[in-house]
Amino acid sequence: MRAAVYHGAGDVRICDVPVREPGPGEVQLRVACCGICGSDRHEFVDGPHAIPVARPHPESGVVAPLVLGHEFCGTITAVGSGVRGLSAGDRVAVEPHYRCGRCARCRAGEYNICAHFGFAGLMGHGGLAEHATIPAYMAHVLPDGVPFDQAVVFEPASVALHALRRSGVRPGESIAVVGLGPIGLLIVLLARQLGIDQVHGVDPDAARCELAGELGATGTGRDVPEVDVAFEVVGIQSTLDTCLAATRVGGRVVLVGLGGRLDFDAFGLVNREQSIIAAVGYRDTFPELVRLASEGVDFSRIVTSEVALDEVVERGLRAGAGEVKVVVRP
Repeated sequence: MRAAVYHGAGDVRICDVPVREPGPGEVQLRVACCGICGSDRHEFVDGPHAIPVARPHPESGVVAPLVLGHEFCGTITAVGSGVRGLSAGDRVAVEPHYRCGRCARCRAGEYNICAHFGFAGLMGHGGLAEHATIPAYMAHVLPDGVPFDQAVVFEPASVALHALRRSGVRPGESIAVVGLGPIGLLIVLLARQLGIDQVHGVDPDAARCELAGELGATGTGRDVPEVDVAFEVVGIQSTLDTCLAATRVGGRVVLVGLGGRLDFDAFGLVNREQSIIAAVGYRDTFPELVRLASEGVDFSRIVTSEVALDEVVERGLRAGAGEVKVVVRP
């Protein structure tokens, strides 16, 4: 099969690799489409960061070179032994979180912070390929009314939904979303679905602010009103500062962006009794996203381009700032 294989920074090759038959507890699928994530671009530009190169990931057993792509969906073509509830021909969305099922956090149901945290497509072979073989627990069957062009966005939408859940935001409260990339835009969309009436989007890109407005933002621009909850979705100092300044006394800031070391005024944080909350990955989100898509919520509105597998590097990993979400159709 053809696949986009990561060998190192600046070195992703479209090449032929063997199709792996599913083992016990696994399913194989024909990939319908796979989104390109900012994490993929970071690995391509100056990685490896998450991709294992010295030791195989404990759940996948894989070390680079590996097939990229963790935002994917497709049709099951083969089922390994011991798999129940899934059959060849099932259309599925892939929740690519690895989980060991044995550690304290998995036993508590918090599998997104499993001791063996990782994603298919970053810590194991993923979906930028014609076929993929994954643990069966990653596959969520899609009803007939949910097409692949919706399901391919469920992975980043899950990050957004988990961040909203972690925030504890509820109807009657207001939020600011600082950084209107794919995750920020999906936070805007989902917040409105959750009944949040006041949603302010912040981004220097006018086109992204306009799209946020189309997705339900009630205001955009750098002048941020005081809010109950601010979502930091970039991972840099200036956006954290914006969030803290915009959050009311007793409010919350949710860190979603992946950044390095950031500073804050601890004295001011304590005196204002603000909370800083972190959100990583997601858990138990796909069923709700399937429901929302079946009810007509259009997650595909953040997709700006669809490309072929041979175009992954030039039109995907090297895509310009005008792109929001690039989807590959292998």
